[in-house]
Amino acid sequence: MGLQEEINRRRTFAIVSHPDAGKTTLTEKLLLFGGAIRVAGAVKNNKIKQGAASDFMEIERQRGISVATSVMGFEYEGYKVNILDTPGHQDFQEDTFRTLTAVDSVIIVIDAAKGVEPQTERLMKVCRMRKTPVMVYINKMDRPTGDMFDLLDEIEDQLKIKTRPLSWPINSGSDFKGVYNIYDSSLRLFDPSITEIEDAVEIDDLSTSKLDELIGNDADTLREEVELIEGVFPEFDHDAYLDGDVAPVFFGSALYNFGVQELLDSFVRIAPSPTKKDAEERVVMANESKFTGFIFKIHANIDPNHRSRIAFVKICSGKFERNKNYRHMRLAKNFKFSSPTAFMASKKETIEEAYPGDIVGIPDTGNFVIGDTLTEGENLHYKGMPSFSPEMFRYIENADPMKAKQLAKGVDQLMEEGVAQLFTNQFNGRKIIGCVGQLQFEVIEYRLQHEYGAKCRFESLPMYKACWIEADDPAVIADFKKRKYQKMAVDKQGRDVFMADSNFLLQMAQTDFKDIRFHFTSEF
Repeated sequence: MGLQEEINRRRTFAIVSHPDAGKTTLTEKLLLFGGAIRVAGAVKNNKIKQGAASDFMEIERQRGISVATSVMGFEYEGYKVNILDTPGHQDFQEDTFRTLTAVDSVIIVIDAAKGVEPQTERLMKVCRMRKTPVMVYINKMDRPTGDMFDLLDEIEDQLKIKTRPLSWPINSGSDFKGVYNIYDSSLRLFDPSITEIEDAVEIDDLSTSKLDELIGNDADTLREEVELIEGVFPEFDHDAYLDGDVAPVFFGSALYNFGVQELLDSFVRIAPSPTKKDAEERVVMANESKFTGFIFKIHANIDPNHRSRIAFVKICSGKFERNKNYRHMRLAKNFKFSSPTAFMASKKETIEEAYPGDIVGIPDTGNFVIGDTLTEGENLHYKGMPSFSPEMFRYIENADPMKAKQLAKGVDQLMEEGVAQLFTNQFNGRKIIGCVGQLQFEVIEYRLQHEYGAKCRFESLPMYKACWIEADDPAVIADFKKRKYQKMAVDKQGRDVFMADSNFLLQMAQTDFKDIRFHFTSEF
């Protein structure tokens, strides 16, 4: 199979949602359809010992939440599907934002009863900025919900995107009878007591009496609602979907594995394959013959038995080959990778080659940071991997003097993963951890103890904002750092960071030093 054929069959996407909307459960069921797992794991139910495949970290299993992006791939109906299951919790949204730079499309999961929630709005804003094609899966139809037309209006209003139902539910809650697939003209009936997936029934004409036999009095309601859909919503426009202007909508219950096959079957047919990626120097097309890719994620201790560290590479163009020399642009060195891996959550296997859209794991001994570019020699730098200004700050101290080296190594590796950001105060030399939310501190403390054998303690540091500063005149920066000496720090890359106590003091600094540019992301 040639390069273009391999590209055409790739589908690389992220699943995003507000916490508890059912994102990881949907991921499990998609893996089940793809044959990647035999038993779908429970995310929260402790009675079921099989854990979610995408929640492979011990703290994820304990909390019942995802705290890091998982990468999983499988073959389905001739397509190579790569799923990135992202954290839903807002404290880990930076990991999700970085993941969105490595996918070609997104599936947003929405709780049918709760509707659009704040985290979903934030994630959709990033998708709009990147013009990423979006599908919507409205989950938990087996629970009582409101009117579905009202929910579609809410999605359009709050997510700022047009919708087009490609399936439609028959009732909800205890009266939920199934889903009519508008895209395929078929009906699938819901029975929570049946674990095996039954074949859908073809219903080309809704006026057929067969529909009345299958769903009784609800047949007329379904006919009316589908007629309303066809009258109110424009016909599904594939190009508008690819441009990020229209979101196809599907309904179901991921917990009962219902409505998932309709979603997957439609997804592989209409979702985009890799096409192009913007680099600082030029636009790189996926079907170019030479390999390029970038690091969007680093994860230490993905296998607790081996204390390994893996860099995740998104392949953007050409063919990646094992044991071939590639140029690390930041270090200006050539590297050869003898054991690149493909992933099924924490399970991995060595691969010989990979293509645009694929995610490859490369063993890392400390050579990579998030955002690094690999090429076959061309001077390219992929962009769009920012770190955001943290909103919570703590001094980190060693709680066990005998484990100082373990703590230093653990902090260093976790920061390179992008778990949080590390700053060094220029006034007193103390290390500062900057996070988006409180839960990140708990994850850092847990992982330091259980993965590195180090204990830390956090000391409160009331701080409003950290912002990166730059100016055209070095003397201006020098003067600012002299006057704000106690509030200055450096990040891991050695860049100057101003730590503002309050919004008022930040505004004062911006007013007093007009020649200085204050940045609230690290990408500038």
